[in-house]
This record gives sequence, structure tokens and C-alpha cells, in this order.
Amino acid sequence: MHDLIKMDGSGIPGVTVVSTGFIDAMEMQSNVLGFEPAVIYVPHPIQNLTADELNAIADSVIEPALKLLTTG
Repeated sequence: MHDLIKMDGSGIPGVTVVSTGFIDAMEMQSNVLGFEPAVIYVPHPIQNLTADELNAIADSVIEPALKLLTTG
């Protein structure tokens, strides 16, 4: 998160991809740091997924990620 804050402060857009198991932690950390990052949530858990399943998730979030990166 700190790298995102530094990048944002330098004018470099960023997007964080977080699994839904960490929504509360992401929101809490964002509130504590006073920073609202661009976030895309993916299904949780992901550690046991096959390469094809991970690729499908990546394919499903690439357009939203690009939109977040380019619309400020």
C-alpha cells in the first residue's frame, strides 16, 4: 500500500488486486492511511486454482483495471 501511495503522489496511477477474503483488511488499512486506492477484488481463495482458472480471473479484471488506470 505504501508503494501505491508513493506512486500516486508522483502522478503514477496504480491498481491493487485483492482477493475478497481481505476486503475488511484493505478497507481498514485504507482508512488508517487516509488513502483510497483503486482496488479490484477477485474471488477468494485463489491459492488452489489451476493456471486456467487464474487466467480466467485475470482476463475478467484486465478491462476494469485498465479503466481505473486511465480514468483517474
